[in-house]
Amino acid sequence: MSKKIKVLIIDDSALIRQMLTKIFSSSAEIEVVGSAVDPIVARDKIKKLNPDVLTLDIEMPRMDGLTFLRNLMRLRPMPVVMISTLTEKGAAVTLEALELGAVDFVAKPKVDVSNSLNEYAEDIIAKVKMAAKAKVRPLDVRPSTKPIRTPVRTPVPVKHSADAIIKASVAKSHFKTTDKIIALGASTGGTEALKDVVVGLPVTTPAIVISQHLPAAFSVSFAKHVNDVTEMSVCIAQNGQQILPGNIYIAPGDKHLLVSRDGARYICQLNDGPPVNRHKPSVEVMFRSVAQNVGSNAIGVMLTGMGADGAMAMKEMKDAGAVNIVQDEASSVVWGMPGEAFKLGAADHVVALDKVAAKILSLV
Repeated sequence: MSKKIKVLIIDDSALIRQMLTKIFSSSAEIEVVGSAVDPIVARDKIKKLNPDVLTLDIEMPRMDGLTFLRNLMRLRPMPVVMISTLTEKGAAVTLEALELGAVDFVAKPKVDVSNSLNEYAEDIIAKVKMAAKAKVRPLDVRPSTKPIRTPVRTPVPVKHSADAIIKASVAKSHFKTTDKIIALGASTGGTEALKDVVVGLPVTTPAIVISQHLPAAFSVSFAKHVNDVTEMSVCIAQNGQQILPGNIYIAPGDKHLLVSRDGARYICQLNDGPPVNRHKPSVEVMFRSVAQNVGSNAIGVMLTGMGADGAMAMKEMKDAGAVNIVQDEASSVVWGMPGEAFKLGAADHVVALDKVAAKILSLV
């Protein structure tokens, strides 16, 4: 019998501790070894119980979650899943937590928390299982280009394929253009990985379209998060917006982003259809639209992420003439999405995170 994943729950809410304990206890692979009402109590319990994964609230008495996380990742790095509120303020703090080294987060609404956590039980369990296998680096020995850390998606019970949004077909015939587009997909670990890529790209870089698994409430904070580190101009994609070089277009957290054509121009198209591969935005949807409408003018990039969203459509991009880059396993927090793309033969180049920007520039 395989060893169970030992989890320590740190949260000042008795209800949250009770709900999370119930959720984790439903999994045969997870054991809740204890709980703590604040980081001060948690420090002693970590020493005594030696957990594999922590779940950590942000707002707590005596010491806030970020201060505790900063100390933890410096002194005793270990996998942490944050418990975050679905608000703009909560988004900014959660992104900071991911920057400090948290692997992922569980988003909880401010109302009806009990039912919401139960609804997302399967997703919460999956995140803790993934966190137990994730690569965690000490805060004070990370490279200057920060290694990847986290994020994710809002789960839904029904799993649709990309056909629900855009049907599979061969690359379409369009007016000729030499303009290139870089299509980038990411999930768990992606918010920091993306920063590490774009920080090395000049304003002369071709346009970049991004689908990153994040809730809608995180969109504005994440766009600012990326814009702060790059020479390129970053925005949340708008429906009908022209895609121009030197700009980065990020899919809003509640819409699919597709690339369409208007003559020789590339256009952002937003779609409010069902989640695909349980994600909205879905990398699969964006990559398929790029395969059909950009073809050989595209460069595909797949960064760290849990699952397989985007892998099949990345192969469609390659079949349409695109050149694809996938992040290697050693530098990925989770080698799910890039690993699946590699297995399908969709990758032309497999490179470490700190080499992705240089590889993009060599191709353009």
